Amino acid sequence: MSTPAEFLAHLDPEDPRTPSQQISNQIRAAIKLGKLKAGEKLPSQPDLAERYGVARETVKAALRPLYAERLLISRQGSGVFVRAQTELPVGLRPHIEAAFERPHVRIDFAGFSGETLANTLSEVLDKVRAGRLSPESIAVRIMLSDPGVPLALPCRADTAADDPAVRKRADRITRRAVDSITDGVQELADLGLVKTATAEVRAHSASPLFKLYLINDEEAFFGFYPVLEHTVTIDKAPVPIFDPMGKDATLFHFSSGDDADTSNGPQYVTQARTWFDSVWTTITREYPQ
Repeated sequence: MSTPAEFLAHLDPEDPRTPSQQISNQIRAAIKLGKLKAGEKLPSQPDLAERYGVARETVKAALRPLYAERLLISRQGSGVFVRAQTELPVGLRPHIEAAFERPHVRIDFAGFSGETLANTLSEVLDKVRAGRLSPESIAVRIMLSDPGVPLALPCRADTAADDPAVRKRADRITRRAVDSITDGVQELADLGLVKTATAEVRAHSASPLFKLYLINDEEAFFGFYPVLEHTVTIDKAPVPIFDPMGKDATLFHFSSGDDADTSNGPQYVTQARTWFDSVWTTITREYPQ
């Protein structure tokens, strides 16, 4: 098996770029070309310094822009790793499943319909039912845009105006996802498989432009909703709509366990929690049944 160091060339004395820039470019190229893969550990700074024949400060300077570009992440006490720069929605499940390996599970979601969360949780809750996961408590909070009031999105594409029929369609999609989550969580409590299990749902009047997941106050996943035009069938007639597409949203991952000296992950998780709690306790209302 190849080691990360094998993908790193030597410095070129005739290259006009500084040694730190050359090192940055070599590591960046190895990541972009897939020679260094997500989760792979880089050689230590002393090893890199020895390999290139430079001071450790030069290596630090080389790694600094790669942290800023979110290509690398430093885990305190463990080393430097290639970051999984983006996570597609399907990549959310391992993180939620890992949260269910803890005694107490807390998941907060803010966004549009909650479809991705419902699909992800259904698989994980099945493992709880089967006894493969056994948390003591589960607390889920879901904060959604209220499809019962006029919103900028989704809307008709031909008029760019709010349409109750378009919102009614969105409401059906949302309720299906919400019911799946709340019923699934409540069932675990009813069966006595967990000591406590709650799933709260609240709504607000802001349009859905992004989604946010908070997992056990330790991880945050954030993604923007692309707004796309497509045609749907409403009352047996084709209707063009502008729709926030959650399944097309790329999620960015932040962790409170990241090294605060080289990552903004810990600060992002804290601020995301503050934002979620502030909206939850101010402008939201009980989700209409």
